[in-house]
Amino acid sequence: MTQHLCFIGLGSNLGEPGEQLRLALRDIDALPGTRLLARSALYCSAPVGYLDQPDFVNAVAKIATTLTPQALLSALLHIERRHGRERTFHNAPRTLDLDVLLYDDLQLHEQGLTIPHPQMHLRAFVLQPLLEIAPDCAIPAIGLAQLAMQGCLDQVLERMAE
Repeated sequence: MTQHLCFIGLGSNLGEPGEQLRLALRDIDALPGTRLLARSALYCSAPVGYLDQPDFVNAVAKIATTLTPQALLSALLHIERRHGRERTFHNAPRTLDLDVLLYDDLQLHEQGLTIPHPQMHLRAFVLQPLLEIAPDCAIPAIGLAQLAMQGCLDQVLERMAE
């Protein structure tokens, strides 16, 4: 089976966010045909959209997987639900948020799944951890992640001690 290189965005702002992300990384590594290759440090950032909620803890994971994009998304949604994720409203506080950021060089837009993630190039809390583990990363149809990060320098992001 073909191995695909993927990047997953992780976020949490309820319960014990750092612990939620560590457990989610373990769960991702345990997915069928999937190996965790690298993970970024944890970063703290202010919420986007709905502002009346706690700050988020974010990270990015680099994985190799034989799962299709759709099967990977389904598995990530299952992990979210096991961690108590409830989808009450857009940008609501959450125990766990897992997003497929990149899947090889694939560009895909279908119901419920867009790759590359449509907002990733606008968010320091995605780009900074991504660049930490993949400094030469390019985002299909956007360009180098490093250049996209230049447009996000006004976003406050704090690397957390682990």
